[in-house]
Amino acid sequence: QVQLVESGGGSVQAGGSLKLSCVASGRTFSTYTLGWFRQAPGKEREFVAYINSKGDMTSYTEVAKGRFTISRDNFKNTVYLEMNGLKPEDTATYYCAASVFLSTSTRWYDYWGRGTQVTISS
Repeated sequence: QVQLVESGGGSVQAGGSLKLSCVASGRTFSTYTLGWFRQAPGKEREFVAYINSKGDMTSYTEVAKGRFTISRDNFKNTVYLEMNGLKPEDTATYYCAASVFLSTSTRWYDYWGRGTQVTISS
C-alpha cells in the first residue's frame, strides 16, 4: 500500500517555474515506478513523465521534453517534477502515481495522490 501526497502547485505567469513534490508513505516506495499525470478541465488525464524505481530511467511526453524534469529521492520517499518555461496550456491538476510497471498509461498505476493545482496566466 502506498499513499501519495502532492504539493508545490500554484499560480504563476507564463514563462515561470514550479517544482512539484510528491511524498509517499510505505516501505516499498523504492520499488515503484513513479509517474506524473495532469488533467485539465473537460479533458482526460494525460501522462507527463515517469521515473523508474532506481531513478536511472525517465520518460516524458512530447510537450514536457526540454521543459520538465522528473527526479526522485528514495531516501526521502519523494518524487519531484520541476517545470520551467510554463505555458497557459500547462494549466491542470497534476497527480503523482505509483506503478509496478514502466508505463505511460493511467490504467497501470495502482496508487494516486489527490493532485495539486497548477495555473499559468498569460
